[in-house]
Amino acid sequence: MARVIKVDNAILKRRAYKRGKKQVGFRKARKHILIVCEGIKTEPNYFESIKNTLNNNVLETYDIDVKGTGTSTLKIIEIAIELRKKAAEIHNKEYDQVWAVFDKDSFPVADFNNAIFKAKAKGIKCGWSNEAFELWYILHFQYRNTSMSRDDYKKCIEKECSKSIHEKTGKKTDFEYLKNSEKMYSILEKYGDQEQAIKWAKSLDALHSNNNFASHNPCTKVYELIIVLNEIRDSIN
Repeated sequence: MARVIKVDNAILKRRAYKRGKKQVGFRKARKHILIVCEGIKTEPNYFESIKNTLNNNVLETYDIDVKGTGTSTLKIIEIAIELRKKAAEIHNKEYDQVWAVFDKDSFPVADFNNAIFKAKAKGIKCGWSNEAFELWYILHFQYRNTSMSRDDYKKCIEKECSKSIHEKTGKKTDFEYLKNSEKMYSILEKYGDQEQAIKWAKSLDALHSNNNFASHNPCTKVYELIIVLNEIRDSIN
């Protein structure tokens, strides 16, 4: 009969404790992403809606902070830099990616271009739009390579959403676009085509090659941030 060797209970406990420490030590580090938006509600609501669709496994691995600022184009880069610095100094949190989301709107050409130059120099990615963030919405329904006014953006979104809702539900409706709506992400997911929007946004981006970003109209780089968020969503079940 084989000899049975008894191991002291205290030794077993120490071994279990060490195994526990080892598992904790090899736990995958949490990644941190900061999205700083020029607007107070429109863009933050959209990205918060995306965040709310992520499952718990993703949120345990990725910490996504969304901030609305209500500030100017150039100032938003300074705010992003300051938020990154404070997170490191106060909360010991190092952001793996920092994004600034802003529009050209009626801001001076120099301010818009310099914001992008400064962001690049400071390691901040830009999800800018020219003229406005709503261009990203429109691309969920149609390819648009001519400039539009803000009023035109609104009318186009309302027309395309009304048309799509009718086609998919059989119900006629006069969709009203509310700029600060918390429902736009879900509406676009249900009645628009994000995959097509990314392709069309890439096509618009490819039309421009110079560094006078204010002249890239229409154009939006929001698709690059969406790709990142989609990859995060799909990376963990």
